[in-house]
Amino acid sequence: MKAFSTRRQILKKTSFSGAAITLGNLGFLGSLPSVSAQEATSRPDIVRLRPEIEPLVRLIERTPRHQLLEEIAVRVRAGKLRYQQVLAALLLAGVRNVEPRPAVGFKFHAVLVVNSAHLASLASPDQERWLPIFWALDEFKASQAQDVREGNWTMGPVSESKLPPSHQARGAFIEAMENWNVEAADVAAASLARHCSEGEVYELFVRYGGRDFRSIGHKAIFVANSFRTLQVIGWQHAEPVLRSLAYALLNHNGQENPSKSDHTADRPWRVNETLAKSFPQEWTGGQIDSGATLDLLHTLREGEATDASRFVVELIKKGVSTKSIYDALFLRGGEMLMRQPGIIALHSMTTTNAMHYAFMTSRSDQTRRRLLLQNASFLPMFREAMKGRGEIGQQQIDHFQASSEGSLEGVLNLMGMDREVAASQLLGQLDGGVDPYKFVDSARRLVFLKGTNSHDYKFSSAVLEDFQYLSPEWRNRFLAASSYYLRGARSNDNELVKRAKDALKG
Repeated sequence: MKAFSTRRQILKKTSFSGAAITLGNLGFLGSLPSVSAQEATSRPDIVRLRPEIEPLVRLIERTPRHQLLEEIAVRVRAGKLRYQQVLAALLLAGVRNVEPRPAVGFKFHAVLVVNSAHLASLASPDQERWLPIFWALDEFKASQAQDVREGNWTMGPVSESKLPPSHQARGAFIEAMENWNVEAADVAAASLARHCSEGEVYELFVRYGGRDFRSIGHKAIFVANSFRTLQVIGWQHAEPVLRSLAYALLNHNGQENPSKSDHTADRPWRVNETLAKSFPQEWTGGQIDSGATLDLLHTLREGEATDASRFVVELIKKGVSTKSIYDALFLRGGEMLMRQPGIIALHSMTTTNAMHYAFMTSRSDQTRRRLLLQNASFLPMFREAMKGRGEIGQQQIDHFQASSEGSLEGVLNLMGMDREVAASQLLGQLDGGVDPYKFVDSARRLVFLKGTNSHDYKFSSAVLEDFQYLSPEWRNRFLAASSYYLRGARSNDNELVKRAKDALKG
Protein backbone atom coordinates (compact mmCIF):
# COMPACT_ATOMS: atom_id res chain seq x y z
CA MET A 1 0.00 0.00 0.00
CA LYS A 2 1.82 3.11 -1.22
CA ALA A 3 0.24 5.44 1.32
CA PHE A 4 1.99 3.59 4.14
CA SER A 5 5.75 3.46 4.59
CA THR A 6 8.28 2.64 7.27
CA ARG A 7 9.76 5.17 9.66
CA ARG A 8 13.20 3.87 8.67
CA GLN A 9 12.54 5.04 5.12
CA ILE A 10 11.21 8.34 6.37
CA LEU A 11 14.18 9.08 8.60
CA LYS A 12 16.57 8.51 5.71
CA LYS A 13 14.84 11.36 3.88
CA THR A 14 14.76 13.85 6.75
CA SER A 15 17.23 15.64 8.98
CA PHE A 16 15.25 15.10 12.19
CA SER A 17 17.51 14.23 15.11
CA GLY A 18 16.50 12.30 18.20
CA ALA A 19 18.53 14.78 20.24
CA ALA A 20 15.58 17.15 20.12
CA ILE A 21 13.55 14.93 22.43
CA THR A 22 16.13 14.00 25.06
CA LEU A 23 16.17 17.30 26.92
CA GLY A 24 15.54 16.85 30.61
CA ASN A 25 14.31 20.32 31.60
CA LEU A 26 10.56 19.97 32.01
CA GLY A 27 10.01 23.71 32.07
CA PHE A 28 11.75 24.14 28.73
CA LEU A 29 9.82 21.34 27.09
CA GLY A 30 6.60 22.77 28.48
CA SER A 31 7.15 26.12 26.80
CA LEU A 32 5.62 27.21 23.53
CA PRO A 33 8.91 27.59 21.61
CA SER A 34 9.69 23.86 21.81
CA VAL A 35 6.22 22.97 20.50
CA SER A 36 6.64 25.45 17.65
CA ALA A 37 9.97 23.89 16.79
CA GLN A 38 8.41 20.47 16.62
CA GLU A 39 5.60 21.76 14.46
CA ALA A 40 8.07 23.35 12.08
CA THR A 41 9.90 20.09 11.47
CA SER A 42 8.87 18.88 8.02
CA ARG A 43 8.22 15.20 7.44
CA PRO A 44 6.49 15.02 4.05
CA ASP A 45 6.30 11.23 3.93
CA ILE A 46 3.84 10.86 6.80
CA VAL A 47 0.21 11.81 6.88
CA ARG A 48 -0.16 15.35 8.22
CA LEU A 49 -2.83 15.99 10.80
CA ARG A 50 -4.73 19.18 11.46
CA PRO A 51 -2.36 22.00 12.48
CA GLU A 52 -3.98 22.49 15.88
CA ILE A 53 -3.29 18.90 16.94
CA GLU A 54 -0.08 18.04 15.04
CA PRO A 55 2.33 19.51 17.65
CA LEU A 56 0.79 17.53 20.49
CA VAL A 57 0.78 14.32 18.46
CA ARG A 58 4.45 14.85 17.68
CA LEU A 59 5.20 15.43 21.33
CA ILE A 60 3.56 12.10 22.17
CA GLU A 61 5.36 10.35 19.31
CA ARG A 62 8.83 11.69 20.08
CA THR A 63 8.98 11.87 23.86
CA PRO A 64 10.60 8.78 25.42
CA ARG A 65 8.24 6.51 27.29
CA HIS A 66 9.83 7.18 30.67
CA GLN A 67 9.26 10.94 30.26
CA LEU A 68 5.92 11.20 28.49
CA LEU A 69 3.56 11.24 31.47
CA GLU A 70 5.58 13.96 33.13
CA GLU A 71 5.72 16.01 29.94
CA ILE A 72 1.96 15.87 29.47
CA ALA A 73 1.35 16.57 33.16
CA VAL A 74 3.42 19.76 32.97
CA ARG A 75 1.08 21.11 30.32
CA VAL A 76 -2.06 19.88 32.05
CA ARG A 77 -1.09 21.56 35.33
CA ALA A 78 -0.26 24.77 33.45
CA GLY A 79 -3.69 24.79 31.80
CA LYS A 80 -2.18 24.37 28.33
CA LEU A 81 -3.84 21.03 27.63
CA ARG A 82 -7.43 19.98 27.98
CA TYR A 83 -8.68 16.43 28.30
CA GLN A 84 -10.24 16.43 24.83
CA GLN A 85 -6.97 17.52 23.23
CA VAL A 86 -5.01 14.72 24.86
CA LEU A 87 -7.64 12.16 23.90
CA ALA A 88 -7.55 13.32 20.27
CA ALA A 89 -3.77 13.31 20.08
CA LEU A 90 -3.60 9.87 21.68
CA LEU A 91 -5.94 8.33 19.09
CA LEU A 92 -4.22 10.05 16.18
CA ALA A 93 -0.74 9.10 17.34
CA GLY A 94 -1.94 5.51 17.43
CA VAL A 95 -3.43 5.37 13.97
CA ARG A 96 -0.44 7.15 12.46
CA ASN A 97 2.24 5.04 14.11
CA VAL A 98 0.84 1.57 14.83
CA GLU A 99 -0.07 -0.82 12.02
CA PRO A 100 -3.36 -2.69 12.49
CA ARG A 101 -1.76 -5.79 11.01
CA PRO A 102 -0.95 -8.67 10.80
CA ALA A 103 -4.10 -8.75 12.94
CA VAL A 104 -6.28 -6.04 14.44
CA GLY A 105 -5.14 -6.56 17.99
CA PHE A 106 -1.79 -7.25 19.64
CA LYS A 107 0.20 -3.98 19.48
CA PHE A 108 -2.84 -2.23 17.96
CA HIS A 109 -4.59 -2.43 21.32
CA ALA A 110 -3.04 0.97 21.97
CA VAL A 111 -5.66 2.31 19.55
CA LEU A 112 -8.48 -0.05 20.44
CA VAL A 113 -8.26 0.84 24.13
CA VAL A 114 -8.61 4.62 23.73
CA ASN A 115 -12.41 4.63 23.94
CA SER A 116 -12.34 2.15 26.81
CA ALA A 117 -9.99 4.43 28.73
CA HIS A 118 -12.27 7.35 27.95
CA LEU A 119 -15.33 5.50 29.25
CA ALA A 120 -13.41 4.67 32.40
CA SER A 121 -12.51 8.34 32.78
CA LEU A 122 -16.11 9.43 32.43
CA ALA A 123 -17.14 7.13 35.25
CA SER A 124 -14.26 8.13 37.52
CA PRO A 125 -14.20 10.52 40.46
CA ASP A 126 -12.85 13.93 39.46
CA GLN A 127 -9.51 13.38 41.16
CA GLU A 128 -8.89 10.16 39.20
CA ARG A 129 -10.23 11.14 35.80
CA TRP A 130 -6.83 11.54 34.18
CA LEU A 131 -5.49 8.16 35.31
CA PRO A 132 -6.97 5.98 32.52
CA ILE A 133 -5.76 8.41 29.85
CA PHE A 134 -2.27 8.53 31.32
CA TRP A 135 -2.25 4.74 31.37
CA ALA A 136 -3.29 4.73 27.70
CA LEU A 137 -0.47 7.16 26.84
CA ASP A 138 2.03 4.75 28.33
CA GLU A 139 0.38 1.86 26.45
CA PHE A 140 0.83 3.76 23.19
CA LYS A 141 4.55 4.13 23.82
CA ALA A 142 4.86 0.38 24.40
CA SER A 143 2.99 -0.35 21.16
CA GLN A 144 4.99 2.24 19.26
CA ALA A 145 8.21 0.54 20.35
CA GLN A 146 6.86 -2.86 19.29
CA ASP A 147 5.85 -1.45 15.91
CA VAL A 148 9.41 -0.14 15.46
CA ARG A 149 10.76 -3.62 16.14
CA GLU A 150 8.34 -5.11 13.61
CA GLY A 151 9.24 -2.81 10.71
CA ASN A 152 8.59 0.83 11.61
CA TRP A 153 5.26 1.18 9.84
CA THR A 154 3.85 4.70 9.44
CA MET A 155 0.73 5.97 7.72
CA GLY A 156 1.75 8.07 4.74
CA PRO A 157 -0.09 10.82 2.89
CA VAL A 158 -3.11 9.84 0.88
CA SER A 159 -2.74 9.73 -2.90
CA GLU A 160 -4.56 12.97 -3.68
CA SER A 161 -4.67 12.39 -7.42
CA LYS A 162 -6.62 9.15 -6.92
CA LEU A 163 -9.32 10.45 -4.56
CA PRO A 164 -12.80 9.82 -5.97
CA PRO A 165 -14.89 12.99 -6.26
CA SER A 166 -17.48 13.66 -3.59
CA HIS A 167 -20.42 12.24 -5.55
CA GLN A 168 -18.54 8.99 -6.14
CA ALA A 169 -16.98 8.50 -2.69
CA ARG A 170 -19.71 6.28 -1.28
CA GLY A 171 -19.91 4.00 -4.31
CA ALA A 172 -16.13 3.80 -4.58
CA PHE A 173 -15.83 2.79 -0.93
CA ILE A 174 -18.47 0.06 -1.22
CA GLU A 175 -16.86 -1.33 -4.37
CA ALA A 176 -13.42 -1.35 -2.74
CA MET A 177 -14.69 -3.06 0.40
CA GLU A 178 -16.65 -5.68 -1.51
CA ASN A 179 -13.57 -6.48 -3.59
CA TRP A 180 -11.13 -6.28 -0.66
CA ASN A 181 -9.13 -3.65 -2.54
CA VAL A 182 -6.86 -1.88 -0.03
CA GLU A 183 -5.56 0.86 -2.35
CA ALA A 184 -9.03 1.86 -3.54
CA ALA A 185 -10.47 1.73 -0.03
CA ASP A 186 -7.76 4.05 1.29
CA VAL A 187 -8.54 6.90 -1.09
CA ALA A 188 -12.28 6.31 -0.84
CA ALA A 189 -12.13 6.51 2.97
CA ALA A 190 -10.29 9.82 2.74
CA SER A 191 -12.88 11.18 0.32
CA LEU A 192 -15.70 10.07 2.64
CA ALA A 193 -14.11 11.93 5.53
CA ARG A 194 -13.90 15.13 3.50
CA HIS A 195 -17.28 15.08 1.80
CA CYS A 196 -19.81 12.97 3.70
CA SER A 197 -21.58 13.33 7.03
CA GLU A 198 -20.48 11.41 10.09
CA GLY A 199 -23.76 9.49 10.14
CA GLU A 200 -23.47 8.41 6.52
CA VAL A 201 -19.88 7.28 6.96
CA TYR A 202 -20.68 5.45 10.18
CA GLU A 203 -23.32 3.36 8.43
CA LEU A 204 -20.81 2.31 5.79
CA PHE A 205 -18.12 1.26 8.24
CA VAL A 206 -20.40 -0.41 10.75
CA ARG A 207 -21.72 -2.62 7.96
CA TYR A 208 -18.26 -4.04 7.32
CA GLY A 209 -17.04 -4.12 10.92
CA GLY A 210 -18.94 -7.32 11.60
CA ARG A 211 -18.47 -8.92 8.20
CA ASP A 212 -15.87 -11.57 9.03
CA PHE A 213 -14.56 -13.39 12.09
CA ARG A 214 -10.87 -12.65 11.56
CA SER A 215 -9.00 -11.02 14.46
CA ILE A 216 -11.51 -12.51 16.97
CA GLY A 217 -13.88 -9.57 16.80
CA HIS A 218 -11.35 -6.76 16.84
CA LYS A 219 -12.65 -5.34 13.57
CA ALA A 220 -16.07 -4.65 15.07
CA ILE A 221 -14.41 -3.32 18.21
CA PHE A 222 -12.23 -0.93 16.19
CA VAL A 223 -15.23 0.45 14.31
CA ALA A 224 -17.33 1.04 17.41
CA ASN A 225 -14.52 2.46 19.52
CA SER A 226 -13.22 4.74 16.78
CA PHE A 227 -16.55 6.36 16.06
CA ARG A 228 -17.32 6.70 19.76
CA THR A 229 -14.03 8.51 20.27
CA LEU A 230 -14.58 10.71 17.21
CA GLN A 231 -17.85 11.85 18.76
CA VAL A 232 -15.78 13.27 21.61
CA ILE A 233 -12.77 14.70 19.79
CA GLY A 234 -14.58 15.94 16.68
CA TRP A 235 -15.19 14.79 13.12
CA GLN A 236 -12.42 17.09 11.88
CA HIS A 237 -9.97 14.38 12.94
CA ALA A 238 -11.74 11.59 11.06
CA GLU A 239 -9.64 11.14 7.92
CA PRO A 240 -6.60 9.28 9.32
CA VAL A 241 -8.87 7.26 11.59
CA LEU A 242 -11.04 6.14 8.68
CA ARG A 243 -8.01 5.25 6.60
CA SER A 244 -6.66 3.10 9.42
CA LEU A 245 -10.08 1.50 9.82
CA ALA A 246 -10.38 0.63 6.14
CA TYR A 247 -6.88 -0.85 6.15
CA ALA A 248 -7.74 -2.94 9.23
CA LEU A 249 -11.10 -4.17 7.96
CA LEU A 250 -9.55 -5.46 4.74
CA ASN A 251 -6.97 -7.65 6.46
CA HIS A 252 -7.54 -11.29 5.50
CA ASN A 253 -4.49 -12.89 7.11
CA GLY A 254 -2.71 -13.54 3.84
CA GLN A 255 -5.50 -15.76 2.54
CA GLU A 256 -6.76 -15.57 -1.02
CA ASN A 257 -9.05 -12.61 -1.69
CA PRO A 258 -12.25 -13.38 0.26
CA SER A 259 -14.42 -11.99 -2.55
CA LYS A 260 -13.18 -14.87 -4.71
CA SER A 261 -12.89 -17.56 -2.05
CA ASP A 262 -14.85 -19.45 0.58
CA HIS A 263 -13.02 -19.04 3.88
CA THR A 264 -14.53 -20.13 7.18
CA ALA A 265 -14.34 -16.61 8.59
CA ASP A 266 -16.59 -15.28 5.80
CA ARG A 267 -19.25 -17.99 5.51
CA PRO A 268 -21.74 -16.76 8.15
CA TRP A 269 -21.91 -13.35 6.47
CA ARG A 270 -23.08 -14.84 3.19
CA VAL A 271 -25.69 -17.01 4.89
CA ASN A 272 -26.84 -14.18 7.14
CA GLU A 273 -27.24 -11.75 4.25
CA THR A 274 -29.93 -14.09 2.93
CA LEU A 275 -31.45 -14.76 6.35
CA ALA A 276 -31.71 -11.02 7.03
CA LYS A 277 -34.13 -10.71 4.12
CA SER A 278 -36.53 -13.17 5.76
CA PHE A 279 -37.27 -10.98 8.78
CA PRO A 280 -40.89 -9.82 9.05
CA GLN A 281 -41.41 -6.19 8.13
CA GLU A 282 -42.09 -5.24 11.75
CA TRP A 283 -39.48 -7.01 13.82
CA THR A 284 -38.09 -4.51 16.32
CA GLY A 285 -40.90 -4.80 18.85
CA GLY A 286 -41.76 -8.15 20.28
CA GLN A 287 -42.17 -9.53 23.77
CA ILE A 288 -39.62 -10.24 26.47
CA ASP A 289 -39.39 -14.02 26.72
CA SER A 290 -36.98 -15.61 29.21
CA GLY A 291 -37.78 -19.05 27.79
CA ALA A 292 -36.59 -17.91 24.38
CA THR A 293 -33.42 -16.57 26.00
CA LEU A 294 -32.70 -19.99 27.49
CA ASP A 295 -33.50 -21.78 24.22
CA LEU A 296 -31.08 -19.56 22.33
CA LEU A 297 -28.48 -19.99 25.06
CA HIS A 298 -28.69 -23.76 24.52
CA THR A 299 -28.25 -23.33 20.76
CA LEU A 300 -25.21 -21.13 21.32
CA ARG A 301 -23.71 -23.86 23.50
CA GLU A 302 -24.24 -26.71 21.06
CA GLY A 303 -24.95 -25.38 17.57
CA GLU A 304 -22.80 -24.15 14.73
CA ALA A 305 -22.45 -20.54 13.63
CA THR A 306 -25.38 -20.48 11.23
CA ASP A 307 -27.51 -22.67 13.52
CA ALA A 308 -27.45 -19.76 15.93
CA SER A 309 -28.43 -17.13 13.38
CA ARG A 310 -31.18 -19.31 11.91
CA PHE A 311 -32.63 -19.78 15.40
CA VAL A 312 -32.56 -16.01 15.92
CA VAL A 313 -34.68 -15.62 12.79
CA GLU A 314 -37.14 -18.18 14.15
CA LEU A 315 -37.43 -16.23 17.39
CA ILE A 316 -37.92 -12.96 15.53
CA LYS A 317 -40.71 -14.49 13.47
CA LYS A 318 -42.37 -15.68 16.69
CA GLY A 319 -42.42 -12.12 17.99
CA VAL A 320 -39.61 -12.40 20.54
CA SER A 321 -37.98 -9.12 21.53
CA THR A 322 -34.43 -8.46 20.39
CA LYS A 323 -33.75 -7.65 24.05
CA SER A 324 -34.36 -11.28 24.97
CA ILE A 325 -32.10 -12.33 22.10
CA TYR A 326 -29.33 -10.06 23.33
CA ASP A 327 -29.87 -11.38 26.85
CA ALA A 328 -28.79 -14.77 25.51
CA LEU A 329 -25.81 -13.32 23.62
CA PHE A 330 -24.55 -11.44 26.66
CA LEU A 331 -25.11 -14.42 28.94
CA ARG A 332 -23.30 -16.79 26.62
CA GLY A 333 -20.24 -14.53 26.61
CA GLY A 334 -20.25 -14.50 30.39
CA GLU A 335 -20.69 -18.26 30.50
CA MET A 336 -17.74 -18.87 28.20
CA LEU A 337 -15.64 -16.65 30.45
CA MET A 338 -16.63 -18.81 33.42
CA ARG A 339 -15.64 -21.92 31.48
CA GLN A 340 -12.28 -20.55 30.34
CA PRO A 341 -11.25 -17.20 31.84
CA GLY A 342 -8.93 -16.23 29.03
CA ILE A 343 -8.41 -14.12 25.96
CA ILE A 344 -10.92 -15.80 23.62
CA ALA A 345 -13.90 -15.73 25.97
CA LEU A 346 -13.00 -12.18 26.96
CA HIS A 347 -13.20 -11.11 23.34
CA SER A 348 -16.56 -12.78 22.90
CA MET A 349 -17.79 -10.24 25.45
CA THR A 350 -15.97 -7.17 24.11
CA THR A 351 -17.06 -8.06 20.57
CA THR A 352 -20.68 -8.42 21.68
CA ASN A 353 -20.36 -5.05 23.38
CA ALA A 354 -19.19 -3.47 20.13
CA MET A 355 -21.78 -5.18 17.95
CA HIS A 356 -24.58 -4.38 20.38
CA TYR A 357 -23.51 -0.72 20.36
CA ALA A 358 -23.60 -0.77 16.55
CA PHE A 359 -26.98 -2.52 16.59
CA MET A 360 -28.37 0.15 18.91
CA THR A 361 -26.99 3.11 17.00
CA SER A 362 -27.29 2.14 13.34
CA ARG A 363 -30.22 3.68 11.46
CA SER A 364 -30.11 1.09 8.70
CA ASP A 365 -32.71 -1.64 9.11
CA GLN A 366 -30.69 -4.06 6.97
CA THR A 367 -27.46 -3.37 8.86
CA ARG A 368 -29.15 -3.96 12.20
CA ARG A 369 -30.51 -7.31 10.99
CA ARG A 370 -27.08 -8.41 9.81
CA LEU A 371 -25.37 -7.28 13.00
CA LEU A 372 -27.80 -9.24 15.15
CA LEU A 373 -27.31 -12.39 13.07
CA GLN A 374 -23.53 -11.99 12.84
CA ASN A 375 -23.25 -11.52 16.58
CA ALA A 376 -25.19 -14.74 17.12
CA SER A 377 -22.96 -16.56 14.60
CA PHE A 378 -19.74 -15.28 16.13
CA LEU A 379 -20.37 -16.81 19.55
CA PRO A 380 -20.17 -20.46 18.40
CA MET A 381 -17.04 -19.46 16.47
CA PHE A 382 -15.54 -18.10 19.69
CA ARG A 383 -16.48 -21.39 21.35
CA GLU A 384 -14.56 -23.33 18.71
CA ALA A 385 -11.57 -21.00 19.04
CA MET A 386 -11.45 -21.71 22.78
CA LYS A 387 -10.71 -25.39 22.11
CA GLY A 388 -7.13 -24.61 21.24
CA ARG A 389 -6.58 -22.58 24.41
CA GLY A 390 -6.69 -25.21 27.12
CA GLU A 391 -9.28 -26.81 29.35
CA ILE A 392 -12.90 -25.70 29.07
CA GLY A 393 -15.22 -26.04 32.04
CA GLN A 394 -18.90 -26.95 32.07
CA GLN A 395 -20.35 -24.07 34.10
CA GLN A 396 -23.81 -22.87 33.11
CA ILE A 397 -24.52 -19.26 33.85
CA ASP A 398 -28.23 -19.87 34.41
CA HIS A 399 -27.61 -22.56 37.03
CA PHE A 400 -24.65 -21.64 39.21
CA GLN A 401 -25.63 -21.10 42.83
CA ALA A 402 -25.59 -17.89 44.80
CA SER A 403 -23.84 -17.96 48.14
CA SER A 404 -25.26 -16.29 51.23
CA GLU A 405 -21.78 -15.97 52.72
CA GLY A 406 -19.32 -13.14 52.47
CA SER A 407 -19.59 -9.45 51.77
CA LEU A 408 -18.92 -7.12 48.88
CA GLU A 409 -15.51 -6.36 50.33
CA GLY A 410 -14.85 -10.08 50.58
CA VAL A 411 -15.83 -10.56 46.93
CA LEU A 412 -13.36 -7.89 45.84
CA ASN A 413 -10.62 -9.66 47.78
CA LEU A 414 -11.50 -13.03 46.28
CA MET A 415 -11.52 -11.88 42.65
CA GLY A 416 -8.44 -13.21 40.91
CA MET A 417 -7.84 -15.60 43.81
CA ASP A 418 -10.88 -17.91 43.82
CA ARG A 419 -13.05 -17.03 40.84
CA GLU A 420 -15.81 -19.55 41.47
CA VAL A 421 -16.36 -18.52 45.09
CA ALA A 422 -16.11 -14.82 44.21
CA ALA A 423 -18.79 -15.15 41.51
CA SER A 424 -21.07 -17.16 43.79
CA GLN A 425 -20.76 -14.66 46.62
CA LEU A 426 -21.21 -11.70 44.30
CA LEU A 427 -24.41 -13.21 42.92
CA GLY A 428 -25.60 -13.69 46.49
CA GLN A 429 -24.81 -10.08 47.35
CA LEU A 430 -26.59 -8.72 44.28
CA ASP A 431 -29.62 -10.98 44.71
CA GLY A 432 -29.70 -9.88 48.34
CA GLY A 433 -30.14 -6.26 47.38
CA VAL A 434 -26.64 -4.81 47.25
CA ASP A 435 -26.57 -1.91 44.81
CA PRO A 436 -24.80 -3.26 41.70
CA TYR A 437 -23.22 0.15 41.10
CA LYS A 438 -21.30 -0.20 44.36
CA PHE A 439 -19.62 -3.22 42.83
CA VAL A 440 -19.25 -1.52 39.44
CA ASP A 441 -17.56 1.53 40.96
CA SER A 442 -15.23 -0.60 43.06
CA ALA A 443 -14.35 -2.90 40.18
CA ARG A 444 -13.59 0.03 37.90
CA ARG A 445 -11.34 1.65 40.50
CA LEU A 446 -9.45 -1.61 40.92
CA VAL A 447 -8.72 -1.55 37.20
CA PHE A 448 -7.13 1.88 37.65
CA LEU A 449 -5.02 0.69 40.57
CA LYS A 450 -4.24 -2.86 39.46
CA GLY A 451 -4.68 -3.03 35.68
CA THR A 452 -1.60 -3.88 33.66
CA ASN A 453 -2.80 -4.38 30.09
CA SER A 454 -5.31 -3.09 27.58
CA HIS A 455 -7.67 -6.02 28.15
CA ASP A 456 -8.24 -4.90 31.72
CA TYR A 457 -9.66 -1.63 30.40
CA LYS A 458 -11.43 -3.05 27.34
CA PHE A 459 -13.11 -5.81 29.29
CA SER A 460 -14.12 -3.75 32.31
CA SER A 461 -15.51 -0.90 30.22
CA ALA A 462 -17.51 -3.36 28.10
CA VAL A 463 -19.08 -5.50 30.83
CA LEU A 464 -19.68 -2.64 33.23
CA GLU A 465 -21.53 -0.87 30.42
CA ASP A 466 -23.43 -3.92 29.17
CA PHE A 467 -24.87 -5.24 32.42
CA GLN A 468 -27.42 -2.43 32.48
CA TYR A 469 -28.82 -3.54 29.10
CA LEU A 470 -29.76 -7.03 30.25
CA SER A 471 -33.24 -7.80 31.51
CA PRO A 472 -33.38 -7.57 35.35
CA GLU A 473 -33.81 -11.34 35.55
CA TRP A 474 -30.33 -11.92 34.09
CA ARG A 475 -28.41 -8.81 35.07
CA ASN A 476 -26.94 -10.09 38.34
CA ARG A 477 -25.73 -13.35 36.79
CA PHE A 478 -23.96 -11.53 33.99
CA LEU A 479 -22.25 -9.17 36.41
CA ALA A 480 -21.26 -12.03 38.70
CA ALA A 481 -19.73 -13.92 35.75
CA SER A 482 -17.63 -10.87 34.90
CA SER A 483 -15.79 -11.28 38.21
CA TYR A 484 -13.95 -14.22 36.63
CA TYR A 485 -11.67 -11.74 34.82
CA LEU A 486 -11.89 -8.46 36.72
CA ARG A 487 -8.95 -7.42 38.88
CA GLY A 488 -9.20 -8.14 42.59
CA ALA A 489 -8.15 -6.09 45.57
CA ARG A 490 -5.25 -8.44 46.34
CA SER A 491 -3.65 -8.03 42.92
CA ASN A 492 -0.40 -6.12 42.82
CA ASP A 493 -0.65 -2.36 42.46
CA ASN A 494 0.22 -0.85 39.12
CA GLU A 495 3.30 1.34 39.61
CA LEU A 496 2.21 3.52 36.71
CA VAL A 497 -0.63 4.90 38.84
CA LYS A 498 1.76 6.33 41.39
CA ARG A 499 3.88 7.82 38.64
CA ALA A 500 0.82 9.44 37.02
CA LYS A 501 -0.43 10.83 40.32
CA ASP A 502 2.99 12.23 41.16
CA ALA A 503 3.26 13.83 37.73
CA LEU A 504 -0.16 15.47 37.99
CA LYS A 505 0.59 16.78 41.47
CA GLY A 506 3.85 18.31 40.31
